[in-house]
Amino acid sequence: MNFHKRKYITSDSLSQIAWKRFLKNKLSLSALVIVSIFIIMAMLGYLITPDSSPFSNEQYLELSTKKPGFKIKMLQIRKNEPQENSNIIKRMLYGERSIYTSIPVYSYQFKDEFVEIEVYTGTTPNDGEIKKLHIADVLYPIDLDYSIEKKAGYLKFKDIASNFHNYSIAELQKEILEKSFYTKRFLLGSDKFGRDILSQLIIGTRVSLSVGFISVFISLVIGILLGALAGFFRGWVDNLIVWFINVVWSIPTLLLVIAITFALGKGFWQVFIAVGLTMWVEVARVVRGQILSIREKEFVEAGRAMGFTNRRIIFNHILPNIMGAVIVISAANFASAILMEAGLSFLGIGVQPPMPSWGSMIKENYAYIILDAAYLAVLPGIAIMIIVLAFMIIGNGLRDALDVKIVDK
Repeated sequence: MNFHKRKYITSDSLSQIAWKRFLKNKLSLSALVIVSIFIIMAMLGYLITPDSSPFSNEQYLELSTKKPGFKIKMLQIRKNEPQENSNIIKRMLYGERSIYTSIPVYSYQFKDEFVEIEVYTGTTPNDGEIKKLHIADVLYPIDLDYSIEKKAGYLKFKDIASNFHNYSIAELQKEILEKSFYTKRFLLGSDKFGRDILSQLIIGTRVSLSVGFISVFISLVIGILLGALAGFFRGWVDNLIVWFINVVWSIPTLLLVIAITFALGKGFWQVFIAVGLTMWVEVARVVRGQILSIREKEFVEAGRAMGFTNRRIIFNHILPNIMGAVIVISAANFASAILMEAGLSFLGIGVQPPMPSWGSMIKENYAYIILDAAYLAVLPGIAIMIIVLAFMIIGNGLRDALDVKIVDK
């Protein structure tokens, strides 16, 4: 018996076709990789920053405006306070207060149970302050109410956890050399407060991407809702919403953001709301125009004939057909939100210190552009340029990938 094999013709969905088109666009794919790297850096946060203190705000005034690649020997001194327990998630999100106080060291020497250091100043000659520190106090959180006993080359002392220690002076000196002295490197240099520029840039990435994500989400919720209502129902609803859109559209965006910021106050979350409340207009106009063009299509009429509610027709049948255009404008709005946040922080009405932001970094260091430390303002400027350009390229790539009029060769 002969059986005829049936051949089935398979075809990709529209989303699969669009994704394949996007992958063929090498420039857009490269931009997506760059954005992904920024997102990974922002998510890991304090786990990868050289300065893992909250807001990467560890300051060394002796080490201000040091060039990229600068390194210095440091002595870390154990603070006389208990260590806080924190898990990896908490450290990743909020950083961790160091249990040590670090001092830049120019030179040092041991004198019996003391270590004598000359603090680094960066001048020639150095002429730094001479500090004499007890070696037990450098390594352990000493109980200040209990005196340190010295006997036959050994030191006996009690820490704040009421644990007694008995070590030889030679052992403590060796432990200080191995654990307390370390070399600190500023891969991208330090700012005028002696803070690590690389750490500030990484944590500043969180601010820019967070503002982009949340403000775009707010603009999508408001813009899609108003645009869908205007385009679907027409009549007085359309006239009212279009009038409101035109009123908001007529106000300069930056002035509107500044006004909302003044009304809500300065701060991290206020920037999200202010930017989001000014970006919905473009989304609403696009959604309204798209719905007007397809509201009379056969599948919409079929939904009405089958008794579907207006909400179901709008959200289940119309909006999925216009999401391509919404995605494209969202990518452009993401870039605009980053620029807007940087501008607000530069003006001093955005994210407030000590939280680092690329805009505030430029504000603090723009005077150095005409000096020999232009990198302090140039580096955050380059970061803004790269992330904004990457999102614009992704938007262009998505526009081409979602355009059904383009025929693949």
